[in-house]
Amino acid sequence: MLYPLKFAPVFKDKIWGGTKLKTSLNLDFSPLSSCGEAWMLSGVPENQTIVVNGFLAGNDLNEILEIYMDELVGERVYDKSGNEFPILVKFIDANDWLSVQVHPDDALAASRGIGNGKTEMWYILDAEPEAELISGFNHDMDASKYLEYLKQNRLKEILNVEKVQKGDAFFIPSGRVHALGPGILLAEIQQTSDTTYRIYDWDRMGTDGKPRELHNELAVDAIDFGHTDSYRTRYTHSPNQPVNLALCPFFTVNLLELGCPTEKDYSSLDSFVIYICVEGKAEITAGESRVTLTTGEVLLLPAVIDEILLHPDPNIRILEVYVP
Repeated sequence: MLYPLKFAPVFKDKIWGGTKLKTSLNLDFSPLSSCGEAWMLSGVPENQTIVVNGFLAGNDLNEILEIYMDELVGERVYDKSGNEFPILVKFIDANDWLSVQVHPDDALAASRGIGNGKTEMWYILDAEPEAELISGFNHDMDASKYLEYLKQNRLKEILNVEKVQKGDAFFIPSGRVHALGPGILLAEIQQTSDTTYRIYDWDRMGTDGKPRELHNELAVDAIDFGHTDSYRTRYTHSPNQPVNLALCPFFTVNLLELGCPTEKDYSSLDSFVIYICVEGKAEITAGESRVTLTTGEVLLLPAVIDEILLHPDPNIRILEVYVP
């Protein structure tokens, strides 16, 4: 019988990475001196996360999916995604600006033979004073105007900059230009894809002393040049009730702020559920299985688990993720 699964992270060395994955989330990324990303749940080829608990310990996510199929992800999800786990979960520590980038949608990715597009969302775990990120444009654009700004090295003038603080959430659909600024620690939930088009890298050098590759010709067709009045997700805290942060065809993300024992019934969901613990600690019971979830840990609840019981410490915050 499948049970709640924990995985060993895959750590990514990035030139903009820091040390908060270790100091704030207790993730040991040795032997790296700094680290930009921890892939907490991944079926991306060559970057699969490996189970660390129970009788499936030592197996990677893709191996388990091939064996258990719809028991792991749900019949509806398996019919659509097959032996590809559809969601990738990361923690990201930005100690410097990340490149300004964009991701293609499914249609463009398919036409280029690169798998899925990439829609994602960010939940800010911590932010230093005055920390900023980029999401979208600050006014309506079109391809010709955009290319003119790019040619003149004036891209920064048309980008929408947002001040951020702990608890902020941002939905980043495919096509939206975006970048993280220094001093931000966040959880990222995204489609399973590792396709990124880098369009500006702050004129810095890579680890080899040369400018990192840009993908501006590929990026133009991927960019959504529209403008919206609010790029930040507006929500109201509601203790002991799920609060929706993101809803799209690829994933639903809810915030659970629990202060008392809570039963969850997932029998009608027909999807796996991912718990991302961003603060606090809880004991989770699923049938005969019992597991502890603490800050910086991610738990995968297979679709065959219909009910669980959470015994939280006060003030726990969990991101609940599933396929709608």
